[in-house]
Amino acid sequence: MSQPSHPKKERTFVILKPDTIQRSLVGEILRRYENMGLKIVGMKMLQADEDTIWKHYNKDDAWFLKKGSGTVENRKKAGMPVEKEAIEYGKDIIRGAVKYIQASPVIALVLEGNQAVAIVKKLVGGTEPTTSDVGTIRGDYALDSYAMSDFDQSRCVRNLVHCTDKVEEADFEINLWFKKEEMFDYKHIQDIMLYDINFDGISE
Repeated sequence: MSQPSHPKKERTFVILKPDTIQRSLVGEILRRYENMGLKIVGMKMLQADEDTIWKHYNKDDAWFLKKGSGTVENRKKAGMPVEKEAIEYGKDIIRGAVKYIQASPVIALVLEGNQAVAIVKKLVGGTEPTTSDVGTIRGDYALDSYAMSDFDQSRCVRNLVHCTDKVEEADFEINLWFKKEEMFDYKHIQDIMLYDINFDGISE
């Protein structure tokens, strides 16, 4: 029976979206990940294609209906007309995401470290910037909201970053966006301080 991977080898996937690129926040966001101790093991700039984005979000009709029903309720509360079926409003969310992510090049990242998925989620913050905690990336650098995106005809919320939501989704997202040869296993000098049991090699 093979031994489980060491927790420090957990990997997560991140997209720095067009608003990160266009607002010159790439360095600031990378700094936050690196300051936490996460290791960059894959990084590339690319123009995302529509098929990859749809595969990435991987939503079914139940999800479209649930999200679309929420949009219908929000439109009713705001006194706005309901012009289509709820499921179509739900699909508009992903259609908006496709348009949003294709607005400019994006930067795709694979980050590695102990509980990388949870750590990155903590740093990024909640999906909606206006309700995301101060101190998170979205809470500090974005001001969009669901209400404003609904008012603007169900466009995608501009929240700077995508990150893997659950550990079991990480491999799917990483393999969708990265080839095996585009990722790297290497030793980082900070690994001794973060993970070495006896701090071997610190003292001369």
